[in-house]
Amino acid sequence: MSLPPGARDVRRAGGGDINEGWHVKLADGREAFVKTRAQAHRGEYASEAFGLQWLREPEALHVPRVLEVGEDYLALQWIEPGRLNEAGVEELGRGLAAIHMAGSPCFGDPRASLAADSSRAEADGSCEDGPGGSHAAEESGGDHAGEPTRFGSLALPNEPAADWASFFAQRRLRPLAKLAREQGWLTSAGSRAIECVCERASGLAGPPEPPARLHGDLWSGNVMADTQGCPWLIDPAVYGGHREVDLAMLRLFGAPSERVFAAYEEVFPLAEGWRGRVELWQLPPMLVHGVLFGGSYREAAEGIALRYAA
Repeated sequence: MSLPPGARDVRRAGGGDINEGWHVKLADGREAFVKTRAQAHRGEYASEAFGLQWLREPEALHVPRVLEVGEDYLALQWIEPGRLNEAGVEELGRGLAAIHMAGSPCFGDPRASLAADSSRAEADGSCEDGPGGSHAAEESGGDHAGEPTRFGSLALPNEPAADWASFFAQRRLRPLAKLAREQGWLTSAGSRAIECVCERASGLAGPPEPPARLHGDLWSGNVMADTQGCPWLIDPAVYGGHREVDLAMLRLFGAPSERVFAAYEEVFPLAEGWRGRVELWQLPPMLVHGVLFGGSYREAAEGIALRYAA
């Protein structure tokens, strides 16, 4: 266990399958949730800190403040847990729409574009304290730009791509199919189906849209509620992508309510044909779960691939 210097009143809190979680008081007296584990990947907690700050930036939904970050721990604002109420459900839908509308500079890791913008501004001599300056680049996490997105023990490439279909195929489906083949569970028919989906991705993806600001791992367990019933986004794996991906992920393991999606569409209506794309966007998380946990996830992932390859 690694905690911020001076932490006291340490009590165990839920930390999930990967990290340990602790409720502590920091040296300055603030309550914090600290997640930590031995042998955390370099830059892992800095990447999560950036993701939380990036989601907070539009001021559309509650996101915990980052209090301290180290190589082996992340200290966040303590949120007393509660239950999502009806108003909170609608707030989640509307707020998620606003975060998506805030956009991303690219399809992929936004820090790569932010760091490039900062470098150009510095070369032009226009970087002092401005939005494109070196201070902004430092806060953007530019030192960690291009690092992989992590889902448990899996690392998937997150470098920007020219368009969404390319990112979806090259940074998600093909790397996951390779891992599944290495584990020996992806059949030759399933492998061919995933490659066919990759080749057809531009036609399957629907009307072109600009990159949205995605949470990246928005299953229902990563939406917590406070004692007032308001939603908070936690544990992001952010990148710029297709906004339907977050919504498809939220449906995959049981959304808080269908009213979330109705409230979303009141703010940011989805493109025609979105219902037919839900399982397409669910294919990567099903592959992730197949690689990590096996079982029925493997059959489900192959089944989705075969349907979209037909």
